[in-house]
Amino acid sequence: MDVKKLLEKNAERMRALYAGADQTGRYTALADAFRAQFNREPELFVSAPGRTEVVGNHTDHQNGRVLAASVNLDTVAAVAPRNDTIVKLYSAGYDKPFEVDIADDAVREDEKETTFALIRGVASRLRQLGYKVGGFNASATSTVFKGSGLSSSAAFEVMLVAAFDALYNGWVVDPKENARISQYAENVYFGKPSGLLDQSASAVGGLVTMDFAVSPAGVESIAYDFGAKGYAVCVVSAGGDHGNLTADYAAIPAEMKAVAKAMGRELLCDVAPEELMAALPKLKNHVPDRAILRAFHYVDETRRVVDAVNALRADDLEGFFATVIGSGESSWKLLQNLYVPGSDNQEMPLALEMSRRMLSGRGAWRIHGGGFAGTILAFVPFDLLDAYRAAMDGVFGQNATTVLAIRPEGVVRIN
Repeated sequence: MDVKKLLEKNAERMRALYAGADQTGRYTALADAFRAQFNREPELFVSAPGRTEVVGNHTDHQNGRVLAASVNLDTVAAVAPRNDTIVKLYSAGYDKPFEVDIADDAVREDEKETTFALIRGVASRLRQLGYKVGGFNASATSTVFKGSGLSSSAAFEVMLVAAFDALYNGWVVDPKENARISQYAENVYFGKPSGLLDQSASAVGGLVTMDFAVSPAGVESIAYDFGAKGYAVCVVSAGGDHGNLTADYAAIPAEMKAVAKAMGRELLCDVAPEELMAALPKLKNHVPDRAILRAFHYVDETRRVVDAVNALRADDLEGFFATVIGSGESSWKLLQNLYVPGSDNQEMPLALEMSRRMLSGRGAWRIHGGGFAGTILAFVPFDLLDAYRAAMDGVFGQNATTVLAIRPEGVVRIN
């Protein structure tokens, strides 16, 4: 495969996918790795982007709304079919390949939370839905760094679906169905009860608004170019450790469900804002006060997503930034997922307060993802970008700030 000619043929598309960055060296290195590992040429490449959550913090598990976006960091694989049912995948950074016989689609407890489970789960779900599957060889690499809140696992799952689809089905799987297949693999085989947010943003691409109150989820892509408006999209890794925070994350949906149950509902998506206010005398001392505050965050945040989408469609950037800032303030005050219990360090609030002082009136900032530790999101005007990055990296470490662009396409094949 002459990778240079292939990329030249796809030059305009590649510039859009990677916001002008030259990917020739990366794809050439991946093709070289494939040849060394399998002693043959790759047949095509598949790419699935990471994603950033824009508005809608902890709403999806209550069947709320969210606004997310695919970004110009991705998981890419060079692939070629095999004549058997083995998937053999080399991933950069791992010494040994992941090898799975997809003829066996049993859910294995010893594979939970592993790459093997995702490969087996994706193949199984595709087969259940009537798609063709077969073995393939793959060499993969990713710029979606783990722990960033950019959903490296979702990008990997979406890439796997795309590989099977491109090699054996002629590229017929709808991106929204790709997301559902990926979610199934993560829920059933990997053992993580994730929602559909991450996979949908990766598969569909662009700015993606989702409504989980309907089934299947309502998913719509919105075109908007922040770069053309003079703004960079940044994530800042403020630090902290997710390792001991499982109980803190689990408490958020549990408390929201407790409020819904006290109001005779299953989830908060069935509770109107005025109903929640009217139910306060009944809820007080029946559920924790923090649960009530988190329920207020949910009803406000779901409405805030609608406001953000409307602002983008009206090209009202000031109004959009106001919703982003409001989302962050609500997460800080009502959802209360910025502080790590028992820790004197408060990296997330510090990063957000630094952003507020530098960007007030010029951009937007908010917590990114699950919270407690990890990253924040910021929209930074280009003329302030160098100063912002220097300040954040000076406090949180070299390369703490990653400058992103919204990727207009989700999962793609390049052949």
